[in-house]
Amino acid sequence: MALATSGDNADSIEMSNENPLFVDPDGRNRKQVDDLLAKVTTLLLDHLCHAAHNSVLPSKQTLHSFAPDVVLPESGVTQKQILQDVKTMLTNSMNPANPGFIGHMDSMPAIMSFVGEMLSAAVNNNMLSAEMSPAFTRLENLLLKEIANWFELGDMAGGVMCSGGSLANFTALCVARNLKLDVQRTGLSDFPSRPVMLASEVAHTSLQKAAMLSGMGTDAVVSVAVNPNSQMRIADLKQKLDTIQQQGHSVVCIVATAGTTTTGSIDPLAEIAAIAREQNIWLHVDAAYGGGMVLSAKHKSKLCGIEQADSVTFNPQKWCYVAKTCAMVLFKDRKHLIEGLRTSAPYMQQDEGLINLGEIGIQGTRHAEVLKLWLTLRHLGRKNLERLVDDVCELSAYFEARIKAREDLELAGYTDTNIVCFRVVKDNLSSEAQDEMNTALQVYLLDEHNIFLSLPIYRKKKWLRCVVLNPFTTQNDIDRCLVGIDSFICHAAV
Repeated sequence: MALATSGDNADSIEMSNENPLFVDPDGRNRKQVDDLLAKVTTLLLDHLCHAAHNSVLPSKQTLHSFAPDVVLPESGVTQKQILQDVKTMLTNSMNPANPGFIGHMDSMPAIMSFVGEMLSAAVNNNMLSAEMSPAFTRLENLLLKEIANWFELGDMAGGVMCSGGSLANFTALCVARNLKLDVQRTGLSDFPSRPVMLASEVAHTSLQKAAMLSGMGTDAVVSVAVNPNSQMRIADLKQKLDTIQQQGHSVVCIVATAGTTTTGSIDPLAEIAAIAREQNIWLHVDAAYGGGMVLSAKHKSKLCGIEQADSVTFNPQKWCYVAKTCAMVLFKDRKHLIEGLRTSAPYMQQDEGLINLGEIGIQGTRHAEVLKLWLTLRHLGRKNLERLVDDVCELSAYFEARIKAREDLELAGYTDTNIVCFRVVKDNLSSEAQDEMNTALQVYLLDEHNIFLSLPIYRKKKWLRCVVLNPFTTQNDIDRCLVGIDSFICHAAV
């Protein structure tokens, strides 16, 4: 089958100059592609530059009527229809660029982030092997070693990029299991004792999934109690370790969290690291979110102890303003990743001095996320990244103080990061009625003030969660949210 510029060949793909399907490698349709990309760029910028005036989320009524045509057309549709489809999709998408979007750990992407995404998609290299991604493989090795230096993991550190924090945690757990139990070849079926891991009761649910997929089972995740600020209790960690040892189980690792999902809390990393080191237990730190604080001289001390971790999960797609997906797992000694996970693939050409990333990562074929990460970091620079972290932490502290000052509101605990978790409390209402009130407050803020707060279930209650991450969210937006909360409570009391 061949490409043709007219439809006179029944065995050819129809491709006119007016409707280019591919970029001609000889440049013969350059003008037409330029025109198409200009239209797409205009459409995209029209959407992004009006984000502050558009809804944070599409209405339920709009979504109920949203039914895109998914039937494969016999012949390709026109550019005009494609652009209309794109516009419809953008309109019905979540709008994290709106300053009122303060409900999730989802940032608006920096400009160079989506530019990098377009570039890496266009060249379409495969991170499976160095041969298939010669520049990107080298870049990923170098950049992840540098990012490991941010966390002071040492000269032997390195890692691999993953599609999200869940896969990064899974990768770390698999390496820890394989090295600690020496079961790369034999598996767990004949292992003499039960393998377990310890994590706080509010750790990310990806750990249960990782335990299940690794053959350990979800019950292998031993929950450690937390204090009122959602941080792991050291006394309970020690007690659980003593019990596990008395039962004859094998401890694969301890998982500490730097930035819990609901409250943004950071476990006492240094104390946990001391216990792990004393008992020769692998320490993994899930810093998917809170790891961004390493960029701030003011807040970096909250991560004290992370430098002693054997592995660290970090997601630049959150606090570094990189478009999804962009995550990684770092190891204090990169050789642990190689020894614990490498599976040689004879069909991949070997490059002298480079290990094919598909051999040491769980993913084989993988998109070159490293380009958008590299371009974003270079474009923003350390000072801008530090200021972004400091500014949103300061703004969340402002919001937290004003929530604390209101009698009808309860905080889930003080914030270690830029997350404020709170709820409306009424002594004369049942627990179920209070949950209904907090649900109604979320809807009210979205419908009446175009402000979105998420509604997690925590401690068996519904809470409102504010994540101040958007660089265009200001104190005025926070005050607007507070006005909405006060107005809702006032009318609810009538």
